[in-house]
Amino acid sequence: MAHPGTYILLVVTMFLWGGTFSAGRLLSEVMAPAPAAFLRFAIASATLFLVLVFSRETIHRPDKKELFGLTLLGLTGIFSYNVLFFYGLAHISAGRASLIISFNPLAITILALIFFNEKLTPLKLGGILLSITGAAFVITNGHPATIFSGGFGRGELALLGCVVSWALYTVIGKKLLATMSPLNSVFYSSAIGTLLLLVPALFSGLTNQFRTLSVINWIELAYLGIFGTAIGFSLYYRGVRTIGATRAGVFINLVPVFACLIAWLVLNETIKLSVLSGGALIVIGVSLANYQARVKPLKVTGN
Repeated sequence: MAHPGTYILLVVTMFLWGGTFSAGRLLSEVMAPAPAAFLRFAIASATLFLVLVFSRETIHRPDKKELFGLTLLGLTGIFSYNVLFFYGLAHISAGRASLIISFNPLAITILALIFFNEKLTPLKLGGILLSITGAAFVITNGHPATIFSGGFGRGELALLGCVVSWALYTVIGKKLLATMSPLNSVFYSSAIGTLLLLVPALFSGLTNQFRTLSVINWIELAYLGIFGTAIGFSLYYRGVRTIGATRAGVFINLVPVFACLIAWLVLNETIKLSVLSGGALIVIGVSLANYQARVKPLKVTGN
């Protein structure tokens, strides 16, 4: 059964996440990782709370088992992912960072196979690998071999940690979505993650950096908190609940396309027409990974 509405929302999510690399890159020039991550999720948590209050959705009261799962979400997708995200962007370009993040679908697929026994058909695996190949072409402007020429340093290692953190956040979250709505799940995990980030943020000079932020910096934080987190995370979890962790995760390979285009516009990072060919490979790969053959109903004839 097709889910066109879900697919559209996931593409919108990837566009919003593509913009987080440029915003995060600019913010990393004036803020340490922990304070930047704390303020991002403080804004996100406040936004999500307001949405819950003014919407018709009931604020879920988690039991002990759910609270444990939500704490794991806060530790993985909020705390570790974002400290590593801002740290990595302080050392490598937004484009190179988004390439490493494009390995998220493969990591999610592996964990989904282990924990949920999600079926991995040859077509789905081929789609995942094709979309990763497309991501490599997008980031390297048509020369994938240059991926290895930049070496593997602290920035790359930090972004690799992001991949592991996000894969765990996705599969743990899928289990919680059986009893909680996407909005509630994201709100609680964001709030818990914000609390976890407070102490390292204070030790990293949160108070002093808070006073020196410009209007532009606050706009960057607002984008990260509201669009990149509150809206983006909620739409992503809605997709995970509807079509599964593996199929929703493949859409993440669209992030490098949007990240490179936005970085080209905002940061003047180099980009060539190879983005179009790489983007086409990603779209084809995502389509293959999400393809489901329609089952024709049996034709019943009379005697």
